[in-house]
Amino acid sequence: MECDGDADWNQIRVLPDTCVELFLNYTSGPVAVIDKVLYNRSIISFRMSRPVDVQMRKGSGCLAICFHPGMAYPFFHRPMHLFKDATINLSGLWNEMTSELEEKLANLSDNEARVAMVQEFLLRQLATGKQDLQVAYCLNQAQLSGGKISVGKLVHETGISQRQLSRRFQQSIGLSPKEYLGVCRFVSSLRYLTKYPQISLTEVAYLSGYYDQAHFIRDYKVYTGHPPGEVATAKHILF
Repeated sequence: MECDGDADWNQIRVLPDTCVELFLNYTSGPVAVIDKVLYNRSIISFRMSRPVDVQMRKGSGCLAICFHPGMAYPFFHRPMHLFKDATINLSGLWNEMTSELEEKLANLSDNEARVAMVQEFLLRQLATGKQDLQVAYCLNQAQLSGGKISVGKLVHETGISQRQLSRRFQQSIGLSPKEYLGVCRFVSSLRYLTKYPQISLTEVAYLSGYYDQAHFIRDYKVYTGHPPGEVATAKHILF
């Protein structure tokens, strides 16, 4: 990601998607301002269940890695619920490795080389991690259903208790199963908004699995800060 627009600061609102994003800074300038906090070096953003306002300054540049839901945990070996909806300096997790990465990235001449170097580094990190296969199964079912599958069905299909499933979701993802399914349903509705702009918001709500229009509107205000109609046409909202 490189900011080369005309404005000194370019601001966008980024919507939650249950993903963790890693931003490795390879310039001397700050990487971004997120929710009015200036981050000078590499950061990791746990964008779970609320929107964030992001500004990138002209001349800033970073390599952004977006982990699929639940897939960041094997790389960082920390309970994800500790960082829910937070942005933190990467050095707080990777210590001296962060400075080494930033220096190597800055010394490379092009983004293709940067991607190759970071990929090799992440694969080494992954070799020491372990994935929770039952949680991975639940995540897959949630994605396939667009968040419409029930927590009870996931409990039944995995054969573990609801309490244990919730604990393992908090560990691997940072959200409870119910919270995760709620964001999945919201993300699914965003796809309908963009793919089928001609259909009504009521139909979008129905297709996305919302029980009623009020619940649909309430979720949009929580996850975006705007009603659905504004999200569909806003130029500053990224999803």
